[in-house]
Amino acid sequence: MSSAIMSAVQMPKQIEMNALTEDSRWEAVLARDGASDGKFVFAVSSTGVYCRPSCPSKRPRRENVSFFRHVREAESAGFRECLRCRPRSLAGNPRQELIKAVCRYIEQHLDEPVTLSQLGAQFRLSPYHLQRTFKSVLGITPKEYANSCRMRDFRLKLKAGQSVTRAMHEAGYSSTSRLYSRTTSELGMEPAKYRRGAIAAPIRYTCADSPLGRILIASTGKGICSIKFADSDEELEQGLKQEFPFAVRRRDDAGLADLTQKLMRHMSGIETATALPLDIQATAFQRRVWTYLQSIGFGETRSYSDVAKAIRRPSAVRAVAHACASNPVAIAIPCHRVVRSNGDLAGYRWGLERKKALLEIEAGKQ
Repeated sequence: MSSAIMSAVQMPKQIEMNALTEDSRWEAVLARDGASDGKFVFAVSSTGVYCRPSCPSKRPRRENVSFFRHVREAESAGFRECLRCRPRSLAGNPRQELIKAVCRYIEQHLDEPVTLSQLGAQFRLSPYHLQRTFKSVLGITPKEYANSCRMRDFRLKLKAGQSVTRAMHEAGYSSTSRLYSRTTSELGMEPAKYRRGAIAAPIRYTCADSPLGRILIASTGKGICSIKFADSDEELEQGLKQEFPFAVRRRDDAGLADLTQKLMRHMSGIETATALPLDIQATAFQRRVWTYLQSIGFGETRSYSDVAKAIRRPSAVRAVAHACASNPVAIAIPCHRVVRSNGDLAGYRWGLERKKALLEIEAGKQ
Protein backbone atom coordinates (compact mmCIF):
# COMPACT_ATOMS: atom_id res chain seq x y z
CA MET A 1 0.00 0.00 0.00
CA SER A 2 1.30 3.47 -0.84
CA SER A 3 2.35 5.92 1.86
CA ALA A 4 -0.58 8.17 0.90
CA ILE A 5 -3.09 5.44 1.64
CA MET A 6 -1.35 4.40 4.84
CA SER A 7 -1.38 7.97 6.11
CA ALA A 8 -5.11 8.17 5.42
CA VAL A 9 -5.96 4.79 6.93
CA GLN A 10 -3.61 4.40 9.89
CA MET A 11 -5.24 6.69 12.45
CA PRO A 12 -4.81 8.48 14.74
CA LYS A 13 -1.84 10.71 13.84
CA GLN A 14 -0.44 13.37 16.13
CA ILE A 15 -0.72 16.13 13.54
CA GLU A 16 -4.37 15.24 12.86
CA MET A 17 -5.21 15.30 16.53
CA ASN A 18 -3.64 18.69 17.06
CA ALA A 19 -5.69 20.06 14.19
CA LEU A 20 -8.95 18.86 15.77
CA THR A 21 -10.59 21.31 18.12
CA GLU A 22 -12.92 20.41 20.95
CA ASP A 23 -15.82 21.86 18.97
CA SER A 24 -15.01 19.91 15.79
CA ARG A 25 -14.76 16.66 17.76
CA TRP A 26 -18.09 17.34 19.42
CA GLU A 27 -19.65 18.05 16.02
CA ALA A 28 -18.29 14.71 14.78
CA VAL A 29 -19.86 12.96 17.78
CA LEU A 30 -23.22 14.64 17.19
CA ALA A 31 -23.08 13.64 13.50
CA ARG A 32 -21.98 10.08 14.35
CA ASP A 33 -19.22 10.63 11.80
CA GLY A 34 -17.74 7.25 10.88
CA ALA A 35 -14.79 8.94 9.19
CA SER A 36 -13.68 10.22 12.61
CA ASP A 37 -13.51 6.71 14.09
CA GLY A 38 -9.94 6.01 15.08
CA LYS A 39 -8.98 9.68 15.24
CA PHE A 40 -10.18 10.06 18.83
CA VAL A 41 -12.60 8.62 21.37
CA PHE A 42 -15.03 10.45 23.63
CA ALA A 43 -15.70 9.52 27.24
CA VAL A 44 -18.85 10.16 29.27
CA SER A 45 -18.38 10.93 32.94
CA SER A 46 -21.96 10.02 33.88
CA THR A 47 -21.59 6.45 32.58
CA GLY A 48 -17.84 5.88 32.89
CA VAL A 49 -17.72 4.61 29.28
CA TYR A 50 -15.68 5.76 26.28
CA CYS A 51 -16.93 5.39 22.68
CA ARG A 52 -15.94 5.93 19.09
CA PRO A 53 -17.54 9.00 17.38
CA SER A 54 -19.94 6.89 15.31
CA CYS A 55 -21.34 5.00 18.32
CA PRO A 56 -25.10 4.51 17.76
CA SER A 57 -25.94 5.10 21.42
CA LYS A 58 -27.86 8.16 22.60
CA ARG A 59 -25.78 11.36 22.56
CA PRO A 60 -24.68 12.46 26.05
CA ARG A 61 -24.79 15.98 27.48
CA ARG A 62 -21.85 18.08 26.34
CA GLU A 63 -20.74 18.91 29.88
CA ASN A 64 -20.27 15.18 30.60
CA VAL A 65 -17.98 14.56 27.61
CA SER A 66 -14.20 14.58 27.37
CA PHE A 67 -11.96 13.58 24.47
CA PHE A 68 -8.88 11.36 24.24
CA ARG A 69 -6.51 10.65 21.37
CA HIS A 70 -6.14 6.93 22.14
CA VAL A 71 -8.18 4.28 23.91
CA ARG A 72 -5.31 3.69 26.33
CA GLU A 73 -5.51 7.32 27.47
CA ALA A 74 -9.24 6.93 28.14
CA GLU A 75 -8.64 3.72 30.07
CA SER A 76 -5.80 5.33 32.06
CA ALA A 77 -8.31 8.00 33.07
CA GLY A 78 -10.59 5.29 34.49
CA PHE A 79 -13.09 4.85 31.65
CA ARG A 80 -14.11 1.45 30.25
CA GLU A 81 -14.78 0.45 26.64
CA CYS A 82 -18.30 0.77 25.23
CA LEU A 83 -19.63 -2.74 24.56
CA ARG A 84 -21.82 -1.44 21.77
CA CYS A 85 -19.32 0.26 19.45
CA ARG A 86 -16.13 -1.52 20.63
CA PRO A 87 -13.65 1.33 20.01
CA ARG A 88 -10.66 -0.86 20.91
CA SER A 89 -11.20 -2.97 17.77
CA LEU A 90 -10.00 -0.06 15.65
CA ALA A 91 -6.53 -0.42 17.11
CA GLY A 92 -6.26 -3.98 15.76
CA ASN A 93 -6.64 -3.42 12.02
CA PRO A 94 -7.57 0.15 11.08
CA ARG A 95 -7.51 -0.65 7.36
CA GLN A 96 -10.20 -3.32 7.68
CA GLU A 97 -12.21 -1.19 10.07
CA LEU A 98 -12.20 1.62 7.53
CA ILE A 99 -13.58 -0.68 4.84
CA LYS A 100 -16.20 -2.00 7.27
CA ALA A 101 -17.32 1.57 7.81
CA VAL A 102 -17.48 2.14 4.05
CA CYS A 103 -19.57 -1.02 3.67
CA ARG A 104 -22.00 0.11 6.36
CA TYR A 105 -22.31 3.48 4.64
CA ILE A 106 -23.05 1.83 1.28
CA GLU A 107 -25.64 -0.46 2.88
CA GLN A 108 -27.41 2.55 4.38
CA HIS A 109 -27.58 4.30 0.99
CA LEU A 110 -28.66 1.52 -1.37
CA ASP A 111 -31.61 3.60 -2.53
CA GLU A 112 -29.31 6.14 -4.16
CA PRO A 113 -26.26 5.96 -6.44
CA VAL A 114 -23.22 6.37 -4.20
CA THR A 115 -20.27 7.65 -6.22
CA LEU A 116 -16.58 7.28 -5.46
CA SER A 117 -16.38 11.04 -5.06
CA GLN A 118 -19.13 10.91 -2.44
CA LEU A 119 -17.41 8.08 -0.57
CA GLY A 120 -14.08 9.86 -0.77
CA ALA A 121 -15.55 13.03 0.70
CA GLN A 122 -17.31 11.07 3.44
CA PHE A 123 -14.18 9.20 4.52
CA ARG A 124 -11.62 11.88 3.64
CA LEU A 125 -9.79 9.85 1.03
CA SER A 126 -9.26 10.48 -2.64
CA PRO A 127 -11.68 8.43 -4.81
CA TYR A 128 -8.72 6.56 -6.33
CA HIS A 129 -7.19 5.63 -2.97
CA LEU A 130 -10.56 4.63 -1.51
CA GLN A 131 -11.39 2.33 -4.44
CA ARG A 132 -7.92 0.79 -4.39
CA THR A 133 -8.04 0.15 -0.64
CA PHE A 134 -11.59 -1.22 -0.80
CA LYS A 135 -10.74 -3.63 -3.60
CA SER A 136 -7.54 -4.81 -1.93
CA VAL A 137 -9.51 -5.75 1.20
CA LEU A 138 -12.72 -7.20 -0.30
CA GLY A 139 -11.65 -8.11 -3.83
CA ILE A 140 -14.49 -6.12 -5.41
CA THR A 141 -15.17 -2.44 -6.00
CA PRO A 142 -17.61 -0.35 -3.92
CA LYS A 143 -20.01 -0.35 -6.89
CA GLU A 144 -19.88 -4.14 -7.14
CA TYR A 145 -20.49 -4.39 -3.40
CA ALA A 146 -23.53 -2.12 -3.65
CA ASN A 147 -24.90 -4.15 -6.58
CA SER A 148 -24.39 -7.37 -4.65
CA CYS A 149 -26.24 -5.96 -1.61
CA ARG A 150 -29.17 -4.80 -3.75
CA MET A 151 -29.44 -8.14 -5.51
CA ARG A 152 -29.23 -10.03 -2.21
CA ASP A 153 -32.05 -7.93 -0.73
CA PHE A 154 -34.09 -8.22 -3.92
CA ARG A 155 -33.72 -12.01 -3.98
CA LEU A 156 -34.75 -12.34 -0.34
CA LYS A 157 -37.81 -10.13 -0.83
CA LEU A 158 -38.93 -12.11 -3.87
CA LYS A 159 -38.61 -15.39 -1.99
CA ALA A 160 -40.61 -13.83 0.85
CA GLY A 161 -43.48 -13.41 -1.63
CA GLN A 162 -43.29 -9.69 -2.39
CA SER A 163 -44.24 -8.48 -5.85
CA VAL A 164 -41.43 -7.67 -8.26
CA THR A 165 -42.27 -3.95 -8.18
CA ARG A 166 -42.32 -3.70 -4.40
CA ALA A 167 -39.18 -5.79 -3.99
CA MET A 168 -37.44 -3.70 -6.64
CA HIS A 169 -38.10 -0.39 -4.88
CA GLU A 170 -37.39 -1.68 -1.37
CA ALA A 171 -34.08 -3.19 -2.52
CA GLY A 172 -32.97 0.18 -3.88
CA TYR A 173 -33.45 -0.18 -7.64
CA SER A 174 -34.59 3.09 -9.16
CA SER A 175 -36.10 1.63 -12.33
CA THR A 176 -37.02 -1.65 -13.99
CA SER A 177 -34.35 -1.12 -16.64
CA ARG A 178 -31.60 -0.98 -13.98
CA LEU A 179 -33.02 -4.09 -12.36
CA TYR A 180 -33.41 -6.19 -15.50
CA SER A 181 -29.93 -5.21 -16.70
CA ARG A 182 -28.49 -7.19 -13.77
CA THR A 183 -30.81 -10.15 -13.44
CA THR A 184 -29.47 -12.19 -16.35
CA SER A 185 -26.05 -12.65 -14.78
CA GLU A 186 -26.96 -12.52 -11.10
CA LEU A 187 -30.51 -13.76 -10.62
CA GLY A 188 -30.39 -16.46 -13.28
CA MET A 189 -33.83 -15.76 -14.74
CA GLU A 190 -36.40 -13.01 -15.03
CA PRO A 191 -37.48 -11.60 -11.62
CA ALA A 192 -41.10 -12.59 -12.02
CA LYS A 193 -40.04 -16.20 -12.61
CA TYR A 194 -37.55 -16.27 -9.77
CA ARG A 195 -40.13 -15.05 -7.26
CA ARG A 196 -40.90 -17.62 -4.55
CA GLY A 197 -38.47 -20.23 -5.84
CA ALA A 198 -38.79 -19.70 -9.58
CA ILE A 199 -42.57 -19.87 -9.63
CA ALA A 200 -43.89 -20.97 -13.03
CA ALA A 201 -40.40 -20.85 -14.60
CA PRO A 202 -40.12 -23.60 -17.26
CA ILE A 203 -37.13 -25.84 -16.55
CA ARG A 204 -36.35 -28.85 -18.70
CA TYR A 205 -34.16 -31.63 -17.37
CA THR A 206 -32.72 -34.99 -18.28
CA CYS A 207 -31.10 -37.84 -16.38
CA ALA A 208 -28.38 -39.97 -17.94
CA ASP A 209 -25.49 -42.31 -17.22
CA SER A 210 -22.04 -40.81 -16.70
CA PRO A 211 -18.62 -42.05 -15.57
CA LEU A 212 -19.64 -40.85 -12.09
CA GLY A 213 -23.06 -42.47 -11.92
CA ARG A 214 -26.42 -40.94 -12.73
CA ILE A 215 -26.33 -37.27 -13.69
CA LEU A 216 -29.09 -34.66 -13.98
CA ILE A 217 -28.79 -31.71 -16.31
CA ALA A 218 -31.41 -28.97 -16.03
CA SER A 219 -31.76 -26.01 -18.34
CA THR A 220 -33.82 -22.86 -18.77
CA GLY A 221 -34.18 -21.20 -22.14
CA LYS A 222 -30.90 -19.36 -21.49
CA GLY A 223 -28.61 -22.14 -20.35
CA ILE A 224 -27.80 -24.84 -17.81
CA CYS A 225 -29.12 -23.99 -14.35
CA SER A 226 -28.26 -27.20 -12.50
CA ILE A 227 -25.97 -30.24 -12.83
CA LYS A 228 -26.20 -32.90 -10.14
CA PHE A 229 -24.91 -36.40 -9.40
CA ALA A 230 -26.70 -39.10 -7.41
CA ASP A 231 -27.30 -42.82 -7.29
CA SER A 232 -30.84 -42.74 -8.70
CA ASP A 233 -33.14 -40.62 -10.84
CA GLU A 234 -35.54 -40.26 -7.92
CA GLU A 235 -32.83 -38.68 -5.79
CA LEU A 236 -31.83 -36.36 -8.63
CA GLU A 237 -35.38 -35.22 -9.30
CA GLN A 238 -36.01 -34.61 -5.60
CA GLY A 239 -32.90 -32.43 -5.45
CA LEU A 240 -34.08 -30.39 -8.44
CA LYS A 241 -37.48 -29.94 -6.81
CA GLN A 242 -35.87 -28.61 -3.65
CA GLU A 243 -33.69 -26.22 -5.65
CA PHE A 244 -36.60 -24.89 -7.77
CA PRO A 245 -39.70 -25.72 -5.71
CA PHE A 246 -42.22 -23.72 -7.74
CA ALA A 247 -40.76 -24.13 -11.21
CA VAL A 248 -42.54 -26.02 -13.98
CA ARG A 249 -40.14 -28.95 -14.28
CA ARG A 250 -40.40 -31.18 -17.35
CA ARG A 251 -38.22 -34.12 -18.25
CA ASP A 252 -36.98 -33.84 -21.82
CA ASP A 253 -34.39 -36.53 -22.59
CA ALA A 254 -34.62 -36.14 -26.36
CA GLY A 255 -34.59 -32.34 -26.37
CA LEU A 256 -31.50 -32.20 -24.14
CA ALA A 257 -29.60 -35.04 -25.82
CA ASP A 258 -27.17 -32.72 -27.64
CA LEU A 259 -26.45 -30.76 -24.47
CA THR A 260 -25.86 -34.02 -22.59
CA GLN A 261 -23.40 -35.22 -25.21
CA LYS A 262 -21.57 -31.89 -25.12
CA LEU A 263 -21.26 -32.13 -21.32
CA MET A 264 -19.95 -35.72 -21.56
CA ARG A 265 -17.34 -34.66 -24.10
CA HIS A 266 -16.45 -31.77 -21.82
CA MET A 267 -16.11 -34.13 -18.85
CA SER A 268 -13.92 -36.60 -20.74
CA GLY A 269 -11.59 -33.93 -22.10
CA ILE A 270 -12.61 -34.22 -25.75
CA GLU A 271 -13.95 -30.65 -25.92
CA THR A 272 -12.41 -28.89 -22.92
CA ALA A 273 -12.34 -25.52 -24.66
CA THR A 274 -16.06 -25.53 -25.37
CA ALA A 275 -17.95 -23.04 -23.20
CA LEU A 276 -21.21 -24.39 -21.83
CA PRO A 277 -24.15 -21.93 -21.68
CA LEU A 278 -25.02 -21.25 -18.04
CA ASP A 279 -28.00 -19.64 -16.32
CA ILE A 280 -27.10 -19.49 -12.63
CA GLN A 281 -27.36 -17.20 -9.63
CA ALA A 282 -24.23 -15.79 -8.00
CA THR A 283 -23.17 -13.24 -5.45
CA ALA A 284 -20.31 -10.93 -6.40
CA PHE A 285 -17.86 -13.08 -4.43
CA GLN A 286 -19.14 -16.38 -5.85
CA ARG A 287 -18.90 -14.96 -9.35
CA ARG A 288 -15.23 -14.08 -8.81
CA VAL A 289 -14.45 -17.55 -7.47
CA TRP A 290 -16.40 -19.42 -10.15
CA THR A 291 -14.90 -17.33 -12.95
CA TYR A 292 -11.42 -18.18 -11.72
CA LEU A 293 -12.29 -21.88 -11.42
CA GLN A 294 -13.27 -21.89 -15.08
CA SER A 295 -9.77 -20.65 -15.93
CA ILE A 296 -8.07 -23.67 -14.31
CA GLY A 297 -6.84 -25.91 -17.10
CA PHE A 298 -8.06 -29.46 -17.71
CA GLY A 299 -6.04 -31.84 -15.54
CA GLU A 300 -4.68 -29.04 -13.33
CA THR A 301 -5.47 -28.33 -9.68
CA ARG A 302 -5.23 -25.37 -7.32
CA SER A 303 -5.39 -25.13 -3.55
CA TYR A 304 -8.09 -23.13 -1.79
CA SER A 305 -5.43 -20.64 -0.72
CA ASP A 306 -4.26 -20.37 -4.34
CA VAL A 307 -7.78 -19.43 -5.40
CA ALA A 308 -8.11 -16.92 -2.56
CA LYS A 309 -4.85 -15.25 -3.58
CA ALA A 310 -5.82 -15.25 -7.26
CA ILE A 311 -9.00 -13.29 -6.55
CA ARG A 312 -7.09 -10.95 -4.23
CA ARG A 313 -8.74 -12.23 -1.07
CA PRO A 314 -5.85 -14.17 0.53
CA SER A 315 -7.57 -14.42 3.92
CA ALA A 316 -10.87 -15.68 2.48
CA VAL A 317 -9.89 -19.36 2.21
CA ARG A 318 -13.00 -20.57 4.02
CA ALA A 319 -15.24 -18.35 1.92
CA VAL A 320 -13.64 -19.81 -1.20
CA ALA A 321 -14.38 -23.32 0.07
CA HIS A 322 -18.00 -22.33 0.70
CA ALA A 323 -18.29 -20.88 -2.82
CA CYS A 324 -16.98 -24.16 -4.23
CA ALA A 325 -19.48 -26.12 -2.16
CA SER A 326 -22.38 -23.95 -3.36
CA ASN A 327 -21.54 -24.42 -7.05
CA PRO A 328 -24.84 -25.51 -8.70
CA VAL A 329 -23.33 -26.76 -11.97
CA ALA A 330 -20.77 -29.51 -11.41
CA ILE A 331 -18.22 -30.00 -14.23
CA ALA A 332 -19.26 -26.77 -16.00
CA ILE A 333 -17.64 -24.89 -13.11
CA PRO A 334 -14.82 -27.28 -12.15
CA CYS A 335 -14.75 -26.94 -8.36
CA HIS A 336 -13.36 -30.49 -8.25
CA ARG A 337 -10.00 -29.02 -9.33
CA VAL A 338 -9.57 -27.29 -5.97
CA VAL A 339 -7.70 -29.35 -3.37
CA ARG A 340 -5.92 -28.81 -0.07
CA SER A 341 -2.51 -27.15 0.03
CA ASN A 342 -0.81 -30.53 0.61
CA GLY A 343 -2.59 -32.05 -2.39
CA ASP A 344 -5.13 -34.05 -0.39
CA LEU A 345 -8.74 -34.04 -1.49
CA ALA A 346 -11.09 -31.85 0.51
CA GLY A 347 -14.88 -32.00 0.65
CA TYR A 348 -16.91 -32.24 -2.54
CA ARG A 349 -20.63 -31.66 -2.77
CA TRP A 350 -21.11 -34.88 -4.73
CA GLY A 351 -18.75 -37.03 -2.66
CA LEU A 352 -14.99 -37.49 -2.49
CA GLU A 353 -15.12 -40.64 -4.60
CA ARG A 354 -16.58 -38.70 -7.50
CA LYS A 355 -14.01 -35.93 -7.03
CA LYS A 356 -11.20 -38.47 -7.08
CA ALA A 357 -12.65 -40.13 -10.19
CA LEU A 358 -12.95 -36.80 -12.00
CA LEU A 359 -9.35 -35.89 -11.30
CA GLU A 360 -8.18 -39.37 -12.38
CA ILE A 361 -10.12 -39.04 -15.64
CA GLU A 362 -8.53 -35.68 -16.32
CA ALA A 363 -5.04 -36.88 -15.39
CA GLY A 364 -5.41 -39.81 -17.78
CA LYS A 365 -6.44 -37.55 -20.66
CA GLN A 366 -3.44 -35.20 -20.44
